[in-house]
Amino acid sequence: MTAEDRCDRCGAQAYLRVELASGGELLFCAHHAREHGEKLKQVAVAVHDETHKLGTTPANAPDDER
Repeated sequence: MTAEDRCDRCGAQAYLRVELASGGELLFCAHHAREHGEKLKQVAVAVHDETHKLGTTPANAPDDER
């Protein structure tokens, strides 16, 4: 996923992609992924979760920002 992928609920950066049995997909920020998690488990064929990236500092950040 890239920074251009946006949450379908609020437009924030998406960190979770849910593939549906119908062939469609939904994108969610971490907040909305947690909020709708139980329902998503019921309709998802596959889930691509990158929420682990939220706790990391980018490798190219200057030392004073780490």
